[in-house]
Amino acid sequence: MSNPYVPVLILLGIGAVLALGGVAASAVIGPKQYNRAKLDAYECGIEPTPHATGGGRLPIKYYLVAMTFIVFDIEVVFLYPWAVDFAVLAGFGLAAVLIFLVLITIPFVYEWRRGGFDWV
Repeated sequence: MSNPYVPVLILLGIGAVLALGGVAASAVIGPKQYNRAKLDAYECGIEPTPHATGGGRLPIKYYLVAMTFIVFDIEVVFLYPWAVDFAVLAGFGLAAVLIFLVLITIPFVYEWRRGGFDWV
């Protein structure tokens, strides 16, 4: 009788060997000559502009886009189990999902009113 965790440990070991082997191989095989262009930050071919002192402030649209991604990503994740057991959940599941969708609509409307969807 063998331990049921042996395959998991073997898989973790293989994964660790591959990860460390890839890092080691890139250190050995990779190029060793660095120049100014290689070390510069990539700015889509445009010369980087100087930043304001103290780092400057990010526009609110950055945070609105991040909030949109999080809200709708979480919404989709929570709708998967409901879609899988739709027939089992019946009316209670439908009511719960409708309440959930109404609650998700609140940040959507907030962002819409703040101009998060205006890409100008």
